[in-house]
Amino acid sequence: MHQEGQLGAGSLVRGWFRMLFGLAIGSLTGLLGLAAAISGAGAVRQTGYELRRIALFDRAVHTNPLTRTRCRRYLAVRWLVGGLGAGVILMLAFWYAVAISMVTAWLFDGDWGLVEDGDRVSLDLIGLVAVPGVLAVFVTTAGVVGVAALDRWLATEMLGTNQQALLRRRVAELTSTRAGVIEAIDDERRRIERDLHDGVQQRLVALGMLIGRARRAKGEEQLQELLDQAQDTAGEAIDELREVATRVYPAVLDDAGLDAALEVLAERSSVRVEISNELKASPGTALETVIYFVVSEAVTNAAKHADPSVVEISVWPDAKGITVMVWDDGVGGADPAGSGLSGLARRVRAVDGEFEVTSPEGGPTTIYARVPCE
Repeated sequence: MHQEGQLGAGSLVRGWFRMLFGLAIGSLTGLLGLAAAISGAGAVRQTGYELRRIALFDRAVHTNPLTRTRCRRYLAVRWLVGGLGAGVILMLAFWYAVAISMVTAWLFDGDWGLVEDGDRVSLDLIGLVAVPGVLAVFVTTAGVVGVAALDRWLATEMLGTNQQALLRRRVAELTSTRAGVIEAIDDERRRIERDLHDGVQQRLVALGMLIGRARRAKGEEQLQELLDQAQDTAGEAIDELREVATRVYPAVLDDAGLDAALEVLAERSSVRVEISNELKASPGTALETVIYFVVSEAVTNAAKHADPSVVEISVWPDAKGITVMVWDDGVGGADPAGSGLSGLARRVRAVDGEFEVTSPEGGPTTIYARVPCE
């Protein structure tokens, strides 16, 4: 508990200094923003800089698309906040300088401005000034947080979206994602049905026909040949059924985890696959499933359409979650709107992830997916 308290206090101090630094920069850019508001030149660019500064030193502001008129209006008001921040910083510096000079005089110069009992008068004077001085230092220190909050509030009010608009946007995103998930599930069912009909079912029909011919065989040699063919066909049907089951959900993912599932995927692939998995712990079954199917579909698409010599798979954690990259040196030209890649995009967005495909003609093709994790 004591260590957690120390960490919490340290985090608060670091956050305060971060706000102070951001406020100092904002004070300097206030006049630049006013000039941009008056002239109109570079208003959108200057506003974008202010928003990045607020996000870097405090918290990000959700904004609507920036327009020149709205940016000029924002900058015309924002310089006042910059001036207020400069005033708070100057007051803070002044009171800290007074406090340091008085403490230094008390410690190292006992006869400053004294009559007879210098030490007593010094202590009396320090005692007289100490209480209002401490209050002034506290108020100006808290003022840094207040002006930083005012800076963010102003940007939110004049450029951003309010909480209700954000909630409506979020509901719309979730509704769209749910529809995409349902569509992806339907596509997956149709694909499984097609695989079973065109693959396993045809093998089983052929097996039945071979058994029927074997029952009507007239000689031992013909019977043995038909039984051998039936055995081969049964083996092919089992392999194909196992392949379909693996595409539905690989059992090794539950048994041995993502790392082993990717290794099995690489071994079964018709092209050379190189894997770099930097995850130290399991992100959970749901995210492992998404990551696996992104990689599986990407490798399958590359082997089927791109004719690559190698496919590289990289999985690593970052500040926003887990990033997956699948790169191949094939012919490129992959269509993000195609059934396979669009299905992957829907699967990734179902967990609030991001999906991107870069595939110029001639290659290479790079597929990025980032999934958030708690």
